[in-house]
Amino acid sequence: MVTMRPKIFSKVFHLFADRRVWVRQIVVAALAGATAWQVGDLLNSNGGVVAAIVCSLSIRISLHKSVREGFGQIVGTAIGASVALLAVHLFNIGFIAVGITIVMCSVVARALHLGEVASVNVPVTALIVIGPGLSGSTALHRLGSTLIGAAIAIIFSFFSHSKTPVGRAIDQIANVSHKAADLLALMSEGVAAGYTQDEAGHWLAKARLLIEDIPALRSQSVEARGHARWFPTAEIDEAEDVYIRGIALEHTVVQVRTIARTLFDSAVSGGIAESTQKKIAVALSAASFAISSKFEEENFSGDDSNQSATEDAREAGAALAESLIEDAKDADQEQIVRGLSMVANIERIADSLDQNSPALKDVITPDEPAKSKVMEVSPIDQTLKLSKRISKGFKKLFGKYL
Repeated sequence: MVTMRPKIFSKVFHLFADRRVWVRQIVVAALAGATAWQVGDLLNSNGGVVAAIVCSLSIRISLHKSVREGFGQIVGTAIGASVALLAVHLFNIGFIAVGITIVMCSVVARALHLGEVASVNVPVTALIVIGPGLSGSTALHRLGSTLIGAAIAIIFSFFSHSKTPVGRAIDQIANVSHKAADLLALMSEGVAAGYTQDEAGHWLAKARLLIEDIPALRSQSVEARGHARWFPTAEIDEAEDVYIRGIALEHTVVQVRTIARTLFDSAVSGGIAESTQKKIAVALSAASFAISSKFEEENFSGDDSNQSATEDAREAGAALAESLIEDAKDADQEQIVRGLSMVANIERIADSLDQNSPALKDVITPDEPAKSKVMEVSPIDQTLKLSKRISKGFKKLFGKYL
């Protein structure tokens, strides 16, 4: 019984010790909510509840996201409070006012092209404001509490992570690249040993899971670049470099999945010819080494000391292409085509790692989805469109009199 207790305590300790980032975030969130409650009551009589709710909704895993979320809360609160006051003034407090408020909030959010961040806040805030004792002063009181909660969330979110957005992006790139390199190495060993369809299916499944890391990788790279543009201590050049590396890794991961699919299709069609197994294995191994050497965290300094790794991958791919062409007369044509497609995949991986492909820098990478922003369409653009519509209508009505 005595020996069991240390094991239990050790297990419980490791449950939290192995999740330091998560523990840090929930502790910061708890402190932020408690502080918002206290400050909300001190600065705005009985405003602690609303401040704590808004703070809990606004605080995110980073300062960049919390600023956007807090701004969305403020916009949503202002609109929701206005709509709630108007609905109650017209219909009095009751189920009709609640229903009309939700409908009006949805219409207003749609008309202003609010993203998910703010559009969800509009009806939620309106329902909070529409509570008992609603009046103009109460709405302003709760609006003030919202401002307090959002501000505290932004302040505390600075401490949610021990690393900067660039540091987190580097960690994420290193993690995803490590998975991609390991998968290519696994496929290389399997091809050399003569893999089965079940093994190829396992590789393809892992490649699909790897693709699911791309949205988080892109989001973190976008955050690193956006943070560097407005935070004074951030290095813009470093953030841009990390952003390009994130795009390069995204292209690389897509090629890895394509290679896994090609190997699976080859297994379904009868397997790879023995004459090319070794060269395919060598090419995949070279690509694996190129990825691991290029995306290691210590290599983010921007030097070209590992340029030879990508050249080795290109040479291995060229050797594979020559072997496939030599066997073209005797081998199955579909297998030749699949083999040459892998050569092209390896070439694209090498170009992405060297960042010399026009696909990386000449093609503008889309920003985050519009629905994730506070406003899907810029207020300036909305104002310009509205003014044009008004001027056109004015000309149609009064043009003949002018």
